[in-house]
This record gives sequence, C-alpha cells and structure tokens, in this order.
Amino acid sequence: MTMPRRLSLLLVLVFWAVQGAAESPDPRRAMTPVDLARIQSITSAKISPDGATVAAVRTVPRELFDEPDGEDWDELYLVDRSGGGARPFVTGAVNVSSVGWRPDGSAVSFLARRGDDEHQRLYLIPTDGGEATPIISLGSPSVGYAWSPDGQRLAVIASAALTDEEEELAGHGFDQEVFEEDFKPLRLFVVELGGDDEPRPLDIDGSVTQVEWSPDGERLAVAVAPTPLVDDRMMLQAVRVVDPATGEVVSTIDRQGKLGDIRWSPDGRRLAMISAADLHDPSASSLLVAEATGGRARELTRGFEGSVRSIAWADAASIVFLADVGVGSELYRVSAGGGPLEALGRSSDGVVYSALSLANDGVHGALVGSSAAHPAEVFGLDLGAAGPPVRLTEANAWLADIRLAPQEAVRFRARDGLELEGVLIRPLHGADRPAPLVMVVHGGPEGHRSNGWLSRYDAPAQVLAGRGYAVFFPNYRGSTGRGVAFTKLGQSDAAGAEFDDLVDAVDHLVEIGVADPDRVGVTGGSYGGYATAWLATRYSERFAAGVMFVGISNTISKLGTTDIPREETLVHALGHPWDDWERAIERSPLAHAGRGRTPLLIAGGDADTRVSPTQGMELYRALRIFGRTPVRLVRYPGEGHGNLRAASRFDLQLRLLRWFDHYLGGPGGAPPPYRLDYRSPAHGWPVEDDG
Repeated sequence: MTMPRRLSLLLVLVFWAVQGAAESPDPRRAMTPVDLARIQSITSAKISPDGATVAAVRTVPRELFDEPDGEDWDELYLVDRSGGGARPFVTGAVNVSSVGWRPDGSAVSFLARRGDDEHQRLYLIPTDGGEATPIISLGSPSVGYAWSPDGQRLAVIASAALTDEEEELAGHGFDQEVFEEDFKPLRLFVVELGGDDEPRPLDIDGSVTQVEWSPDGERLAVAVAPTPLVDDRMMLQAVRVVDPATGEVVSTIDRQGKLGDIRWSPDGRRLAMISAADLHDPSASSLLVAEATGGRARELTRGFEGSVRSIAWADAASIVFLADVGVGSELYRVSAGGGPLEALGRSSDGVVYSALSLANDGVHGALVGSSAAHPAEVFGLDLGAAGPPVRLTEANAWLADIRLAPQEAVRFRARDGLELEGVLIRPLHGADRPAPLVMVVHGGPEGHRSNGWLSRYDAPAQVLAGRGYAVFFPNYRGSTGRGVAFTKLGQSDAAGAEFDDLVDAVDHLVEIGVADPDRVGVTGGSYGGYATAWLATRYSERFAAGVMFVGISNTISKLGTTDIPREETLVHALGHPWDDWERAIERSPLAHAGRGRTPLLIAGGDADTRVSPTQGMELYRALRIFGRTPVRLVRYPGEGHGNLRAASRFDLQLRLLRWFDHYLGGPGGAPPPYRLDYRSPAHGWPVEDDG
C-alpha cells in the first residue's frame, strides 16, 4: 500500500529534525513563536552633543496574557558610549518617541502621553536623574519639535485643536466625516521657555511635517505639505526657510518628490536632505544639498548604486551618510560642494546599520545595527579610529540559548540576465538536502531586505528554519539598495518582470539544491502581498501554499480605495488604469483566480487605508466561488496596514506557521481548523508543573 504523499513529507520533516538533533551535541534549542513574540529591539539612537552618551529607544512587546493587549512599549535608555552600559530612564508602560537632546546636553526631551495626559506632550528629563516633566501644553497632540541652538526656544509641530463650536457640535452627534476635506493641518508654534508668553503660532501655508533651527537661531528650515493627507505628505512636500519671528518665507528650495530628513550645515550656509532624485523616483534615498538662500538642490549621489538612509554634517564642508548597498550597509563621506564619495568602510561582524547620529565634533557618533545573530542594537562610532563600530547594548541576552539557522547573501540572474540578490536562511537541520522553501517578498515595491535580523511576526524566518524550512528574502527589480535606476526598473510594469524575478529566484534555489520544487510557499505584505496573490494564481502551478498579508488583488479598485493614489500614479504605474483597462485587469491576481490551485491564507486589518480590506475580500470571494483550492480570510479588528497589537501579531504568526506546516509538510487537503490553541506548549510556552 502506498503511503499518502503529504504524510510521507511530514515524516521526512520529522526525520530531519530528529537526525539533526542526533548529529549535533549543541544544547541550544530552536526558536519558538513565543521567543519571537518577545524580541526587543532598538529603534532610535541619538548621541549627546558632547558625544559621551546615547539616548536610545527600546521597543518592548507586551507580555501575552499577562498585560492588556496593545502596541509595543517604547522605553528610553541612556547608553554610555565608552561602554559603561545602558541605564533605564523612562521605562514600563510608556511610549516614548522623537527623542532629542537639549543643546547643552543637560537633559533629554521626548514626546509621550503619560498619566492623565489627554494628548501626546513634550517632556524633559535631566540626564543626572529625576522625573520627566512636561515642558508645554498646546491643547492638541504634539507630533514633532526642534530645539533652538541656545536651548531657550522650541519649534513645535502640533495638530490644530478643535474649536469650541466643533466640540459642542460633536457632543450633539454632528461628527460626520467629509472625506479628504475636513482635515486639520499641522501647525508650527514657537515657544519661549521660562517666559509667560503663550506658544506663538506661525502663519505658514500648508501642513508642517518637519522643522530644524539654523545654527544661529535666526531661521527655520521647514518641510510643508499642501494638506496633512498621506498622499500629499508623501509626494508634495516643499522645503522652505522661514523667519521664526514672523513666519515669513525667506527662501524656497527647488526639489521634487519624496522627502526624508533635513539637516543644516554647521555654518548655516547650506541644507542637506535625503530626497527623491526627481518626482518619479520611488524612494527618498538620494543626498541633495542646497544653499540656504534658496534655489535648486544639487544631487551629490547621482549614479551611486546604493540608497541613502541617514545623514549628518561632519563639518561645514562635508557630510557623512549611511547607505544601504546591496544587502549590506556602508558609511561614506562627501564634500558639500560635490565630488567623489569616500567610503569609510565601517563594517563589523556582518552588522547592517540603519541609523546614524553624530556629535557636535563630527567624529563621535552612534549607529543602530542588526545582524543575522541579533536584532537592532546601539553601536558606538569613532570616525577618527581605525576599528569598526562597537556594540554598546544587548536587549536580548537570552538569545544566547537559541540556536539560530545559518544566514547568507545569495546572488542569482533573472531570465533577462539582470543580476539580483537576496538573503537566504538555511534550515537549522538537514541543510545538505533540498528543503521546503518559504519565499518572503518585501513590500513597496521600493522596499529592501538587508543581511541583518529578518525574523518578525509576519515573517517568522528563524522559527520556520528551526522547523526544517529554507527561507529566502529576494530583492527583486524595483527594490532600494541598488541606486535610483534600479529602483525604477519595475515602473509601469506591475507584476511583470519584477515578479518574474521571484520565479527565477525559486529556480535558482532549486538548481543549487536548496529548495524542493514541489514544496515552495510564498508570503509577503502590501506589495509583497500582491506578489503572493499573483504567484498563487498566475503561477499557481509553481507554489504549494501562500499567505497574503494586506495585499492587492485588483489594480483597478486598488487605486480608488487607497490613501496614496498620487504616489501610485507618479512613481509606480506612471499612469492610470483607464489608460489601458485590459492591461490593468490582466495584471490583477483577481483575473487569474480561476487558475488558482495554491492554498491561500488571506489576512489583514479591517481599518487598513493603504490597501483596502476589500482587496483581500475580492480575491477570497473569487477563489471560493471557483472552489478549486482551499482559501481562508482572517481580519484583524482595528488594525491598519500591518498589525500593531501583540495578540494580532501572535495570531498571524501562528496562522502562517500552521498554514505552511499543513500544506508544505503536512497532510494538505482541507484547511486546518480555524481555531488556534494560543497557549499550547508547542509554541514555546513553559510547561506548568502540576505537582
């Protein structure tokens, strides 16, 4: 009697796990879902003006079942750059953001909503200890701020408060929404500290998104969007220099497209900014410099095959920047007047860096970096020394007890000859034979995967690897990290060559003996969810299972239901669906639902404004009507474009793992039961001792 194929595959997986355990005396265990759910990481690191201390924000997940469900906590730590350790400063049930230093270094400022606060407020805590105290109250949430160089003034960005009439009407039930019209712009206030004057609003046309004081304290660099709508903030920000006394526009910088950070030169003559190279550039990842007197910004990284992530002035004549380059990262220095890029070559044991902060001396700094062995941590930087950055924190010491699967960069060629790369995590055991593969596709498409820490709730890579899977993160054409020209390769060709790259990646992994071609799964969120839906329908014969998260299924209805239609048109589609209805339909996974034979789990938040929940519903309904493959739809109440609450994240992780276990290594057939046993010891919960 022949054993059922799915059962035989399950037994093979079990055999691999047992044999792997027998082959290695390593006492460490594989990562579990519970382990992944408690990972902490550094999300921000700002160095003090004197370069001695780093103010770091550590993200701490809520403890499942022991704390009320909600988003991660964000705690404030002070880290001694000389290696003296990390001191907890504001911890516990807090959400600290926008951390900065008072210019004299005596205190750390941050935004938070604490105690009886009705809105998020600006707080100040002395570095020598004491309680955090609110500095100002504007009667509406503060969303950004900047210190004047003398530390006596603040420029604060805050949402406009409701008028008395609006509050009174809302109390009577007149709280209707007039879509995209009844918004309130973000306003800019100047606050004199220690005085009796009320915060002074500046009359600035538009909605303020960013502000920076000039070194002499006489000007403000302000980024302004026409409205606070997401699409306007993303695509239409203008950079102006403003008089802080009057709000008068002194000069305007000529640039277009997406915008990142703005930084004044130490002499106040120039502004450096991370920006799109042009209006149709999908990413703000070029370094531009403009004279503060106005005029056209000059691109200093033209032709650079990388993507700028973070910038800082080393001195009045040069800028240091951190960039994604391929699946790694590099530090560079460049003259503010232009010229060749000087590679500073600061790599350390496979660490990939994501943020840079420099002290006033332009030499000492802080970096945020992760590796295959650890999530993001604080690193100390010394540009005057020959050695690499030094790791200063350890947020997850318990990872020493976890045996992590090996991780490596992989290069391959697409069918048209284009060289591509990605990151491969091999199975923890049995890596010498073809394994079931899960391909994780990033979003954007101008996203990017680096060879750092990659495991998270919607891509539990190390958990999968511990169960015998190979996991691959491809950087297909249109990704960042390879320069502007590469990022534009997928424009006006949705689901075309960019998704063919994904099929070619699988073929390469099969060819080199990593992947079993009969057991390939795919998952991804947002544009990665679009790729998942496409591969599970158009290329269904190649994929045995898929998990689509906040993904796109219909490119026509997507444009009419997203909060970024201008961004979609200007930097991705370069047109509208009605320019070519047939093409728009053909590039929609929905049009290929009848071909779908790939079991598909569809998941997303019911409050997603980026990719409407109806996108998942359309594909789910079509697949159900055709009835040719298992499909399940899971919605998360109140979640938007990605899950934020601890329970929602844990639920998605468990469902993803079970879906792949069921269809890539298990019995297959009908979907597994929809209910989950969240407290099962199989997920990594400790077994309680009854006796």
